[in-house]
Amino acid sequence: MSSPRLTLDTPPAAATWREHAVALSLLRGGRGTRAARLFKDLNDPTLQPAVPDDELPSRLAKELAIPVSERAARWSEATEWARTHLASPRMRGVELVTCRDECYSALLRQIADPPIVLWTRGTPALLTEPAIAIVGSRAATPMALTVARRLGRELAQSGLVIVSGMARGVDGAAHEGALDVSGKTVAVLGSGVDVPYPKQHESLASRIAATGLIVSEFPPGTQPFPGNFPRRNRIISGVARAVVVVEASERSGSLITARLALDQNREVLAVPGNVLSGRSRGCHQLIRDGAAIVESARDVLEQLGWARSSHPINTGRTNSLQLNELEETMARGESYSVDDLAGKTGQPIATLLADLGILELEGRIVRTTGGRYLRLD
Repeated sequence: MSSPRLTLDTPPAAATWREHAVALSLLRGGRGTRAARLFKDLNDPTLQPAVPDDELPSRLAKELAIPVSERAARWSEATEWARTHLASPRMRGVELVTCRDECYSALLRQIADPPIVLWTRGTPALLTEPAIAIVGSRAATPMALTVARRLGRELAQSGLVIVSGMARGVDGAAHEGALDVSGKTVAVLGSGVDVPYPKQHESLASRIAATGLIVSEFPPGTQPFPGNFPRRNRIISGVARAVVVVEASERSGSLITARLALDQNREVLAVPGNVLSGRSRGCHQLIRDGAAIVESARDVLEQLGWARSSHPINTGRTNSLQLNELEETMARGESYSVDDLAGKTGQPIATLLADLGILELEGRIVRTTGGRYLRLD
């Protein structure tokens, strides 16, 4: 006797809510599936009783952008994939957060296209804490890296979770800033949580997972395909109260995150930059469109009305270090060659190189592209 054909009204008997949730996340297909209605059916607390798990397929099939003739086979395949994947070795150290879980971000629930599941490494409860997103250029200037790291450090000191995408440049600097002060930081990936991207940030990913959180909508093992990153950006802005953009050109992917933040009724703030280089034209356009200007962490905190602080904040408007004679000759935000400094100080180049080496080791200056030096204070 042949087994009965599986239909959407008769899902696999062994399927659990977690398997259903993963299967639905695989089938939803992005924004074109009336995702808001689907999410509401899955997670509406006013539904009494809640939709039983074994009724989910038939209740939600009409919301999936799948031809009727293919639904049964696609549902069966997705559910079996979910069951196998949840039991695979890749799940070691990975925790699945579904839209019904308490640690699912309340802010993320409110966006137009919330993910049904999130795959996480670290502390999922961080998704429920007040957060600020910091995003910007991958090919960031030394000044942008300095600003992003300082904002990450000082905002983390103030009790906010720092959210970013762990990309090169500004993203990585923001995460590093939070880690500098043992603060909390969340990295949202466009790959699986076990596939750190870029490769050069593998160590950073390990540090974030140890004390913070790595999160992705994409299952473990997913490679960093280009189309994944615009989708992950809505999560970066979705879990945060505001988005700060540090150095973005007119075509920067960070502007996608900023636009999503505006669509999600989040605050958007921008750091102004050099008007000659073109690297901050995107930020300047955001400011013209009404984004608040950020010169220091205090600007962000005032915009949010956030008063809690565990440490005094260095606003960047005064120097927290006693500058030596060499540093005094270096204007903030300007880079100098050794010849420039020799001309300004009258010191021999050998002496200057020794002094610059000491200041670099102390973290008071940084060497930039072309062997130039930039003051950090």
